[in-house]
Amino acid sequence: MGSQTGAALRRQALLWFIVVSQCVSALGCGPHYEFAIEEFCLAKFRLDMQELDQKHWCSWEDTVELYGELTNCTFLVAWKMDCFWPNRLVDEFFIRVHQHYFHDCSLSGRLLKDPPNRILGPFIVVPILVTLLMTALVVWRSKRSEGMV
Repeated sequence: MGSQTGAALRRQALLWFIVVSQCVSALGCGPHYEFAIEEFCLAKFRLDMQELDQKHWCSWEDTVELYGELTNCTFLVAWKMDCFWPNRLVDEFFIRVHQHYFHDCSLSGRLLKDPPNRILGPFIVVPILVTLLMTALVVWRSKRSEGMV
């Protein structure tokens, strides 16, 4: 029974060591990590986004590579600094990035706009023509049936 208790205590101690080490690494990445991702990762992302026309910021095809590089950069900086990733600072960092660059984008990632007139036109004209045709048909049929009593 003593060996089972000792093994249980060792497992519990190992579990606590893992939990504490993860918490220390996550908490140990305060201002230094935040400064590093701002200076290294965000600086490059800003330059890349400035090169991209602002009307293309909501286009996933145009920004997926830049966004992936930003994500990888935050991971590599965390790895080099022995920080836990992802963490609260990374989440707050990406929230700020989204609020600045992607706040006008739809949930699908595409910029919402009206379809071209060649597509939109039939969706407007056809119901109007059907309504007019049905009205004319009803009037014509009602006049024709008056004399057939």
